[in-house]
Amino acid sequence: MSTLPAARAALPQMSDAAVAAVRRVESAMRAVGQVHLDTDHLIHGGMYARTIRIPPRVALAGVLITRATTVILSGDATVFTGSESVHLTGYHVLPASAGRKQVFVSHAETYLTMLFPTRARTVEEAETEFTDEPGALQARAAGDSITITGE
Repeated sequence: MSTLPAARAALPQMSDAAVAAVRRVESAMRAVGQVHLDTDHLIHGGMYARTIRIPPRVALAGVLITRATTVILSGDATVFTGSESVHLTGYHVLPASAGRKQVFVSHAETYLTMLFPTRARTVEEAETEFTDEPGALQARAAGDSITITGE
């Protein structure tokens, strides 16, 4: 594990082997149950932002992301980038390439926001823009927030 300086920190495209490794981890994680993470969705000004709060000591595997995005991490977490595990503490704005399927492990409360330009008018449309696996995303629940401004 390494700690990358902010100037070099990024979430690169992952190899097929790395994505397969994350899928194996994800399968094992399903066997022990899932923690629901509330999601805040915002569609505004031609941008979609999706934010989750990860409680301390929670591991999560995301869906395969099929487009380049920006990821903002605020907190203390380790992320598997495909070639290594990187410990990020504090506030990081990361370029995140298409073709990645991350595993995050939070060490303290951590906020994770993914954003990208979109023409979507609904959360469902935005979700199908960033993944071919929208059905694998956690279903919306009472704690989720959706804001669509129409601007």
